[in-house]
Amino acid sequence: MRVLQIVTTMNRGGLETMLMNYYRHVDREKVQFDFLEHRAEESDYDAEIELLGGRIYRLPALNPFSPSYRKALNSFFEEHTEYRVVHSHLDCMSVIPLSAAKKAGVPVRIAHAHSSSQDRDLKYPVKIIFRSCIHSSATRLFACGDTAGRWMFRGDSFEVLPNAIDTGRFAFSETVRADKREELALGDRLAVLHTGRFYWPKNPEYLLRVFSEILKIRPDAVLLLAGEGELFEATKALAKKYNISDSVLFLGLRTDIPELLSASDVMVFPSRYEGLGISVIEAQASGLPCLISDRVPGEAALTGLVSSMSLDESPEKWAEKAVEMASVPRISGAEAVRDAGYDIQSAAEMLQSFYLRTGAGEEDAKLWQH
Repeated sequence: MRVLQIVTTMNRGGLETMLMNYYRHVDREKVQFDFLEHRAEESDYDAEIELLGGRIYRLPALNPFSPSYRKALNSFFEEHTEYRVVHSHLDCMSVIPLSAAKKAGVPVRIAHAHSSSQDRDLKYPVKIIFRSCIHSSATRLFACGDTAGRWMFRGDSFEVLPNAIDTGRFAFSETVRADKREELALGDRLAVLHTGRFYWPKNPEYLLRVFSEILKIRPDAVLLLAGEGELFEATKALAKKYNISDSVLFLGLRTDIPELLSASDVMVFPSRYEGLGISVIEAQASGLPCLISDRVPGEAALTGLVSSMSLDESPEKWAEKAVEMASVPRISGAEAVRDAGYDIQSAAEMLQSFYLRTGAGEEDAKLWQH
């Protein structure tokens, strides 16, 4: 069975990484993923997708008011009648491709909520209008967690598909810690980590303000920033403005996140909103203490390693708490994360079974009902 995954791009963001985790662990002799991307340029994961046997199709950027976009979308589904299951990861805008899939007679149409809010920009009112129409085009509603599902689906029943990870890969290692710290020339410095895209919801300005206060307590501290995004250069400029550039390492996109987690002493994660926060799940598997904002869903706290603070608290308070948490002895949290249901092997088997059963017309096939 080939399942069509509808995305914006397949760059190294949270939902894209989650989707690749599932793709790598399903039995691809039984279920294959294909991807409908809404960008002309190649994405970070495209080469791996094709290596795993997936097909990549491209459409222009999604514009619900563009006749040419609507025509291209409808033409795609008219030409590709092989799909019985279509899984959309476009949050509020999933209604657009799922409507086209419905028109083409695709029987299983999944809308997946990955966020608990949207940027309050000029597109926000349009997104909220389309959010209210999702139930008219989707046959199943998925969410990464309770908070995201309740925000997106407004009382409609939904099912949770966890943002599962390869817990063994993220387990803490003293050897890896020593090697990565030597590679980054960290010595005995306090290593504060943040992983994720540089954009408004991740609150990079507040993160730098917190780190500026950490330096007052621990002048030897270093901030490790892994990721890219539209605010990457602006954040670099802000670090220079705060006169902390010498203590901030902008690492860019990384494939060594497990190693960076082992090398670090504390994660600071002051997001304005999150669907769940897969970075926090990964950090807990590594046994890394996490100081998160109270806007991150509480369900992301799978272990006692997580503390939450309000963004209304001062950066000084955040800094004090982060330094305090960094002194906690490191032990691997992989087993606790696995026991909480976030291990990718069992979760992938669950999703694979769901696709096969619903694709075969079993109406009562379910994940976890909410």
